[in-house]
Amino acid sequence: MNKFYIITNYQKDEGLRLTKSIRDYLAANGRECIIQEESLKPQSKDYMFTDAGLIPSDVDCVMVLGGDGTLIQAARDIATKNIPLVGINLGTLGYLAEIEQNNIYPALDKLMADEYVLEKRLMLKGEMFQDGKSLFKNRALNDIVINRDGRLRILDYDIYVNDEYLVSYSADGMIISTPTGSTGYNLSAGGPIIDPKADILVVTPICAHTLNAKSIVLPASDKVVIKIGPGRKIDVEKVVATFDGDTSVKMETSDYIEITKSTKITQIIKLSNVSFLEALRNKMGDSK
Repeated sequence: MNKFYIITNYQKDEGLRLTKSIRDYLAANGRECIIQEESLKPQSKDYMFTDAGLIPSDVDCVMVLGGDGTLIQAARDIATKNIPLVGINLGTLGYLAEIEQNNIYPALDKLMADEYVLEKRLMLKGEMFQDGKSLFKNRALNDIVINRDGRLRILDYDIYVNDEYLVSYSADGMIISTPTGSTGYNLSAGGPIIDPKADILVVTPICAHTLNAKSIVLPASDKVVIKIGPGRKIDVEKVVATFDGDTSVKMETSDYIEITKSTKITQIIKLSNVSFLEALRNKMGDSK
């Protein structure tokens, strides 16, 4: 790799000290490196961390400094660019941001020597409909979460797969997760952990009011529709559908969201030989 682009969560790298140190190290080794923060125009900054329009088409790698949240946001913003990403973890627990602060420069050496592999991660496309009309669409790398908006009230969610009715849940909400997102909210809600290279998706109820409510694992090629059911005491219930914990759209009774596999993917650079199972074991603190 010869040309790098750095996206930094400036709240976690004050004054861009580490970011500039990485840029200087790459430059000293004859590589080109662009820091997004130095190219931004404050008046046009209407995004979280990534202005995809500033990334040159010949960039070999986007390096993301922050945590998993920063990397996920960057992946969504640059999905149309088809550029691989690598994360440097400046947060706490990181599954996606592989590089830790104590091994940054050996990792940079591997990138420059092309000693890495690419993992392709599927993304979801979510499209919200009201009265049969499409009102909103976006993509997600981790998950799409539908949750109640306002009152602490149990809601009904009708689940359809490939236009066939499957099941209804009475629950606080629903999570539709990719394998990448399976170790996030899905896991906290009792859903399964899935190898991130798998081509499947998971539908997990949040605090379902039934003893036999389980996650549903489906091929990623399936179309999942979640329809908001009627209210118990009022005619209209209100919910919020959130994409990767960031972008959201309001929904209400009879609205539905159609979730399919996105035509875009995220390419994650892997530098170590640590397997998913070993990484998972380390993150979970197994001392055996």
